[in-house]
Amino acid sequence: QVQLVESGGGLVQAGASLRLSCAASGGTDSSYAMGWFRQAPDKEREFVAAISWSGASTVYADSVKGRFTISRVHAKNTVFLQMNSLKPEDTAVYYCAADPVRMSTSSKYDYWGQGTQVTVSS
Repeated sequence: QVQLVESGGGLVQAGASLRLSCAASGGTDSSYAMGWFRQAPDKEREFVAAISWSGASTVYADSVKGRFTISRVHAKNTVFLQMNSLKPEDTAVYYCAADPVRMSTSSKYDYWGQGTQVTVSS
């Protein structure tokens, strides 16, 4: 059983940056592909970014490509989402997810965190 805890959310102005963290425990971080998803009010949860267990492969949603970067540090059992040039439409609850099989853009991950709120004001 893997537990995921997100942190780093907050309220920022458009154009600012934030770095989200996802700390994994209860399992071996390096065995899991990791993903970030987000859900805005009255919208469905959507894929943001994912990284393979080795860290060698990453994939991004078109809406964040070039602005967000996903990375992981196995020694710290932590995955990061660096978010630059934030826009009001990035406002959402951001969730970290883990899957023991493969990196995916779908929401079919086995483990999920509780989420961290990101609010971008215009």
